[in-house]
This record gives sequence, structure tokens and C-alpha cells, in this order.
Amino acid sequence: MGEVRVARLDELPAGQLTRVDVNDVRVVLARVGDTVYACGDTCAHQGGPLSQGRLSGTRLACPWHGWMYDVRTGQCLMPARNARVPSYPVRVDAGEVWITVGG
Repeated sequence: MGEVRVARLDELPAGQLTRVDVNDVRVVLARVGDTVYACGDTCAHQGGPLSQGRLSGTRLACPWHGWMYDVRTGQCLMPARNARVPSYPVRVDAGEVWITVGG
């Protein structure tokens, strides 16, 4: 798939989550200050929609059971530290937000 434009930076409020679909991949964008992170939208536990969760700094809590992820890496912080969701590279250029999904 490669790099895809998914939003304008000014469309993503700081501290908020935004779901985008890149072909068949559901991605949640998390803006923390002026930095945007992108990770898979499906919780590793039971498939909850992370884009409907709660963002606290760089921590994203699943709305179903509270599993917590680091949006910078996709790594689960609790309770199963060996679980993760995919994370995707993000590039902001001239106010446009681009992510790389796939190879």
C-alpha cells in the first residue's frame, strides 16, 4: 500500500482520536500535542474499537475492557504486556498527515 494521505493536521484536535480507513485497514490517529501517531484500531484482547477509547497523553485505553496501549509503539501496557497492535509511521508535511501502511 505504501504512504497514504489521511488527514490535514488542523482536522485532528490535540488529545483526540480519529479513525481512518486505509483500504481495508482500520487505523486510529492520536494527536498528542503537535505529534500524530497511528496504530491499529482493533484491541488485541477482544477486538474493541480503540478509536472509541480514551487517550491520556500517549496512553490509549480500549473502551471495552480498559486494555492500555502506547500509541507511539502499539505496545500493550497492561494487563498483557506481550500483546500489541500494529503501529504505522506518520509523516506531517505542509499540514498534511501521511501514514505508511503495509510494505
